[in-house]
Amino acid sequence: MPETGSIVPVARVQQAILALRGCHVMLDEDLAALYSVKTKALVQAVKRNLDRFPEDFMFQLSAEEFANLRSQIVTSSSWGGRRYPPYAFTEQGVAMLSSVLHSKRAILVNIEIMRAFVRLRRILASHADLARKLAALEQKYDAQFKVVFDAIRQLTAPSEPKKKQPIGFHVKGRRAQYPTRKPK
Repeated sequence: MPETGSIVPVARVQQAILALRGCHVMLDEDLAALYSVKTKALVQAVKRNLDRFPEDFMFQLSAEEFANLRSQIVTSSSWGGRRYPPYAFTEQGVAMLSSVLHSKRAILVNIEIMRAFVRLRRILASHADLARKLAALEQKYDAQFKVVFDAIRQLTAPSEPKKKQPIGFHVKGRRAQYPTRKPK
């Protein structure tokens, strides 16, 4: 059923869901942006109610995970930006946020986020089902279809992140010599 009049774009919610430590999570700053509150206020509300957020609901990223995340999304490092690792909320942690944040927007945003997690689970289940069916077909047919099955596996396999190209100009060869001014 289509969601009309959604308070947040579905694509925005789906982009904010990340895979970390083997589970799907949303970071505190993405959640704060969706709830229209400051990240600091969201974290403070969570810390005031820490007993509601066990480790399977919320965890703070390690320094290594944070560094890897920063390199992927390019945050500032010297002036401004974030200097401490963010908190990651699992689906249950996001659901618990609605009991901590007391606003109409928080409730509506939570509904959209829960729908996004459900869609993600359905997609993952359909991929697993497709892989099982493919394996069954591969066992059923002989080697002449091996090429077809390999091609299908390549198409359905998750793509590896592309290596980033360096930014800027790279001069190959000798550098040009420019005249310098002589002091007067």
